[in-house]
Amino acid sequence: QVQLVESGGGLVQPGGSLRLSCAASGIIFGIYSMAWYRQAPGNQRDLVATITPGDITNYADSLKGRFTISRDNAKNTVYLQMNSLKPDDTAVYYCNTATLGRSPTWGQGTQVTVSS
Repeated sequence: QVQLVESGGGLVQPGGSLRLSCAASGIIFGIYSMAWYRQAPGNQRDLVATITPGDITNYADSLKGRFTISRDNAKNTVYLQMNSLKPDDTAVYYCNTATLGRSPTWGQGTQVTVSS
């Protein structure tokens, strides 16, 4: 059974940085493209960034240049480095595979709050 455990969120001032981590188990991590998603209050869950097994990355247009996704296949972990954070980045951040099944399993997410 897939298990995803996100961590690293918190309260940060505008312009600050955070590094999120997501430990995956129950899947053959190295063969999957992975992704970070986020959901702000009252909004749908949106795709933030993806990374292929070969480290090809892609980002939501509005986040290019500020966020960096990476992975460590030996640790079954995917990361999201977030710089120059803005209040609009406030959301719960989740990781999952880049291609979601009909009923995907989600972790608890990690809350990121950007506020002065």
